Amino acid sequence: MTATGAPGEWHTTACILCECNCGLWIQLDGRRLARIRGDEAHPTSAGYACEKPLRLDHYQNGRDRLTSPLRREPDGSYTEIDWDTAVAEITERLTAIRDTHGGESIFFYGGGGQGNHLPIAYGQSLRAALGSRYYSNALAQEKTGEMWVDGRLSGGHSKGDFEHAEVVLFLGKNPWQSHSFPRARPVLREIARDPARTMIVIDPRRSETAELAEFHLQVRPGTDAWCLAAMLGVLVQEDLLDHEFVAVHTRGAEAVSAALAEVPVGDYAARCGVDEDLLRAATRRFATAETAASYEDLGVQQAPNSTLCSYLHKLLWILTGNFGRPGTMYLHSSLTAISGGSGSGKGARLTPVTGARIIGGLIPCNSIADEILTDHPGRLRAMWVDGANPAHSLADSARFGEAMRALELSVVIDVAFTETARQADYVLPAATQYEKWEATFFNFEFPRNVFQLRGPLLEPAPGTLPEPEIYARVLRALGPVDETVLTTLRAAAEEGAAAFESAFFAAAAADPTIMPLAGYVLYETLGPTLPNDARSAAVLWGTAQLCAAANAESVARAGFDGTGFEPGRKLFDAILNRRSGVEFTVDEWSDVWRYVRRPDRRFTVAIDELLTELRGLGDARSTWTTDEFPLVLSAGERRAFTANTIIRDPGWRRRDQEGALRISPQDAQQLGVGSGDRVRVVTETGAAETAVEVSELMQTGHISLPNGLGVDAPDANGRRQRTGVAPNDLTTTRYRDPIAGTPWHKYVPARVEALQ
Repeated sequence: MTATGAPGEWHTTACILCECNCGLWIQLDGRRLARIRGDEAHPTSAGYACEKPLRLDHYQNGRDRLTSPLRREPDGSYTEIDWDTAVAEITERLTAIRDTHGGESIFFYGGGGQGNHLPIAYGQSLRAALGSRYYSNALAQEKTGEMWVDGRLSGGHSKGDFEHAEVVLFLGKNPWQSHSFPRARPVLREIARDPARTMIVIDPRRSETAELAEFHLQVRPGTDAWCLAAMLGVLVQEDLLDHEFVAVHTRGAEAVSAALAEVPVGDYAARCGVDEDLLRAATRRFATAETAASYEDLGVQQAPNSTLCSYLHKLLWILTGNFGRPGTMYLHSSLTAISGGSGSGKGARLTPVTGARIIGGLIPCNSIADEILTDHPGRLRAMWVDGANPAHSLADSARFGEAMRALELSVVIDVAFTETARQADYVLPAATQYEKWEATFFNFEFPRNVFQLRGPLLEPAPGTLPEPEIYARVLRALGPVDETVLTTLRAAAEEGAAAFESAFFAAAAADPTIMPLAGYVLYETLGPTLPNDARSAAVLWGTAQLCAAANAESVARAGFDGTGFEPGRKLFDAILNRRSGVEFTVDEWSDVWRYVRRPDRRFTVAIDELLTELRGLGDARSTWTTDEFPLVLSAGERRAFTANTIIRDPGWRRRDQEGALRISPQDAQQLGVGSGDRVRVVTETGAAETAVEVSELMQTGHISLPNGLGVDAPDANGRRQRTGVAPNDLTTTRYRDPIAGTPWHKYVPARVEALQ
């Protein structure tokens, strides 16, 4: 790979700290990311960037960077080994486990984080070669409940056009800090300044977004389901539904309306702690607007009744007809799927030990340790972790570490010596996201959807490899593809695009095992012919061809037309060459119904399992606090200077470096503490000491700790130091959603003790 860095030169790339992946320009000073600003040419972010990416040099040049493969010794220490030794030993042990216990005993976790998704495709090739069945990633502790609901309602992923909506509703979502749609802060300001537009926020905290809102429904923690049910009750009982939309575009609305007609609105408003008149006014404003859009996020997706909340939330915009027009909700194209489907119900896949439901191809994160720490013959015996830190990010970190140590083999690929790496048998050092070709598959926009392939700014650090090369070396050792097939395809690739297209699909038709191994095959054959050493991008040739075939009209509108393989070929060439991103589909609003994956193109709104839960809310439990643990801890609040833990150096945070515990003035007064004082936070799982920040954002009985802290990293003298609290030292796998198995990170019963 040739480094593209030159002193003083600006380079096009993207942020890697949240799903928006805003376009950036970065100026280098040697190997430092010296200056960073937004890329005005990026089709979605259009020059916008929040304060977080300005500190990305702390990621690129973190002190705990790995530069050699490591092997764990019997005494727990690590020995540096060369790549050939690492690959040979890992391959031998993987093969032995597969041959003895079956490939299904080898579990894969991760896939690279917010902007590092190309390894997913190459990891799938390794899984196919080993016969591995079980997989998971961070989505399984956040989004699988919503995925399950989307799968039953429409079969597609829904999102909103917030920039043009008259009314926006944010549920358990603080986009001022967590973003999740383009130019989030400017859009929020525009809505707040416009008297004709309205913002509604449902959140226990008086968040930065709630401060801008006309309606803040400040629910008690964990009671969102009662708030949403009450709002839906208002819709039906006050006849605020869009009857024409419901009649034409839904199935099962009669059963839903019957259930909602029985909702005791006043009782449920009291249950969730929201004034009934305020709740009714907010509902009427949403229902009577010309256009409305909404967004749910981790505040409800990692809390009680999360899957039910996703269902009730989506009924709000479906029953009011807020779909398929500018300023409303939409379904969208995808360059490639980021999960495997919505499996559930009859014929659903279940985990081998606990029988947990697998949604979107993902094992629930709260079940992983239970699938290992058992004598069950079907238990997981090996784990491959790629670009993730589950020993820090999943509930009950101590037990997850115990599970990793109980495995017969564990392999971690990462840039840094993370908490998960310290539990592994082998640690393989990866190039950073600015030292290789990389991309994200979080492409959720409409009507113009965008994909950006980022080129390397720097040479990989000595001793590190891009993940596709790591996978290729292991796969070469396994030998899952006949070498004559690879030789034929290499020759075709040298002849040109048309010859390769014909040869590849002919090979795939002749041998069905080729497609599951497509990432590896493309890397080995097409990859070496790509310009600028873009071998890791070879898999995008396949995704471009499949995207063009599945979305022919939309891809053609984006400028990639022709017959046969020509549209996919043009799209792939554009992906390789347009550094600020490519509009790969251009839709019209009428096209949105094509993404409703039902024969009749209607929403299936009656979901029996969730209607049963809805009817049972009147008698359902709504609080899990006790005399021993009287407070509700939200573990993992997004703040101005927190992000995912790929930035491990605490020096990147300009303020609140330790990540103080936020607590209401009333609770602080009762404890006799003030801002800056030290306290101990105690849960059923663990305890941690931290500083206090007395905050008007918090309501009585609700406390919060930020995400992204509690990792340790070397200081300037090489001594490891931990800054802040690791939230999952305090969470538990016991509390989980009954359908999706998602954890309750935002609802952890706790107590706070003042320290003298």
